[in-house]
Amino acid sequence: MDASPSARLVLPRSRRIKHRRDFLRARAQGRRLVQGCLILNWFTLPAGSPSRVGVITNRKLGESVARSRARRLLREAFRLRQLQLAQPIDAVLVARASINGRKLAEVDRDYASALKRAGLLREPATPAPAS
Repeated sequence: MDASPSARLVLPRSRRIKHRRDFLRARAQGRRLVQGCLILNWFTLPAGSPSRVGVITNRKLGESVARSRARRLLREAFRLRQLQLAQPIDAVLVARASINGRKLAEVDRDYASALKRAGLLREPATPAPAS
């Protein structure tokens, strides 16, 4: 049985930031970048560590349904791009009010742009020239 690309891109609970101290470390010692519907705070980890994600939504986004959807969209954007990271990071994604009504493709585009601007994406492999 073939392992599809999405089967390798899992996001278990161990890859989520859950402790307040980790959120605060990303905020205090990390870097910050605003892009579209999200704010990316990140802290570079030592090589060999797994990248982790934490998501922050506040009540300005709306009811609990809207906040939960925003969290799912941001976690999914991280999950899809986790293998493209040049180095392991703790990423704290803060949802902005403009995330309401957006589709995953739009959120992923903002997240990818933020990673690119931050220099966190791995350089794409250049194909060998055809002979």
